[in-house]
Amino acid sequence: MMRLFLLTAVIAFSSPLHAQTSSPSASPARSATALQAGPSLEQRVADLEAYVNNSARGADAANAPVASNISGPGPASNGWLMTCAALVLFMTLPGLALFYGGLVRAKNVLSVLAQCLGIAGLVTILWWLVGYSLVFSRGSPFIGGLKFAFLNGVDARPNSDYSYWVSQNVFAMYQLMFSIITPALIVGAVAERMKFAAVLVFVGVWMFAVYFPIAHMVWGIDGWMNGVWNPAARITAIDFAGGTVVHMTSGWSALVLCILLGHRLGFRKEVMAPHSMVLCMVGTGLLWVGWYGFNAGSALAPDGIAANAFMSTTLATAVASFTWAMLEYVLRGKPSVLGFCSGAVGGLVVITPACGYVGPTGAVIIGVAAGIVPFFACTKLKSWLGYDDALDTFGIHAVGGTLGAFFTGLLASATVNPNLLLTVAGSPNPATQNGLARMLGHTLWIEQLKAIVITIIFAVVGSAIIGAVVRGLIGLRIAPEIERQGLDINQHGEEGYITS
Repeated sequence: MMRLFLLTAVIAFSSPLHAQTSSPSASPARSATALQAGPSLEQRVADLEAYVNNSARGADAANAPVASNISGPGPASNGWLMTCAALVLFMTLPGLALFYGGLVRAKNVLSVLAQCLGIAGLVTILWWLVGYSLVFSRGSPFIGGLKFAFLNGVDARPNSDYSYWVSQNVFAMYQLMFSIITPALIVGAVAERMKFAAVLVFVGVWMFAVYFPIAHMVWGIDGWMNGVWNPAARITAIDFAGGTVVHMTSGWSALVLCILLGHRLGFRKEVMAPHSMVLCMVGTGLLWVGWYGFNAGSALAPDGIAANAFMSTTLATAVASFTWAMLEYVLRGKPSVLGFCSGAVGGLVVITPACGYVGPTGAVIIGVAAGIVPFFACTKLKSWLGYDDALDTFGIHAVGGTLGAFFTGLLASATVNPNLLLTVAGSPNPATQNGLARMLGHTLWIEQLKAIVITIIFAVVGSAIIGAVVRGLIGLRIAPEIERQGLDINQHGEEGYITS
């Protein structure tokens, strides 16, 4: 039956109507003159099977003499990733903005929204300018080159370094959404006391010093810590959707920046309760929904790996939300809405690096850990050490991201994701694999620890230097009188709520 379906599809793809609507180019790697012969029926069926299985066409091989009738991207894969890109943007605008906005005091709600919007615009400009190229073009093990600067050459053709069936411009926009939300997470730690100009300057420099290098090392095709896809990786670590790249970089940087800023006025002397738990709850729901684009979308196709990521994300998030609130119930006598929300976000964070590598039981284990460890980081560790992480960015994202990266090394399974046993392309021994086979269930956690240490060093050292320079040039903190009155009216000339 499947063969009949494929043969029918072949006829459709070779019809005159399809010939008029499909891309005329064969493959980005070779010119049309290099591929002369038309594909045989068997080759055409194999190409359709490759599309269904999200694998390479025969015509994508370096020495292939025959073009494919399915040239360019796959419509389903493009549609999937465009939807996921919208979901990831949805996480920042309005998800994160409302989540953080509800947690601050009413006089500062617009400042959080403005910072999220400002970061979205700034990072988009940097991504177009050179950011995408520094992360996803080939270069050194530590940073990419300038091949795609100004998004030059980033068009509808796939970049086979990352996907055979997704247009590179769609892939670039999908990854842009990750680069937007990452620095926006830092806003939570420095809320209610940092200058808007200082936020933009810090983020602009931080992207080059921290995010772009770490993202290339972990996800770049020749990255130093890309254990799945780079056979020459010196650290054979794995990160499916951003435990190190997104949550650890932002969370550890947030800790450094909030220490440099110092405490808010009245810290531990005045009540600084969230002004709207309703907004916080709405923001949490939007984050949860958008996170499916974040995690399942990282499979880069609507395939079985994406389906598993969807399931593991749901399980870990729900379990963590319940666990956090039940801890409050036992220890404080009341399960709070803030507890449910914090637990949900904690679960989303901790499952992120593991979601495409662990099964349902692993996801539940991660959910329980995500409800317990960040809970104590936010309720006890912050109190013991005395730092003013206003909205618990460090406790959830740094601690959670680090925990998730480590648990990924313990629980990853090739049964869930066969790419963990990927055969190395071009190896003189066809049986050579990417190095993960001998580590799964044994020493992969050691490689994860190496990646964790490197990420912490980049984030902490880079943020400390950038923060000190920005403080010396334009200052980090608003004046005390502005802080007392609120950032909204003084930094943006607006108020979130008109009460008279």
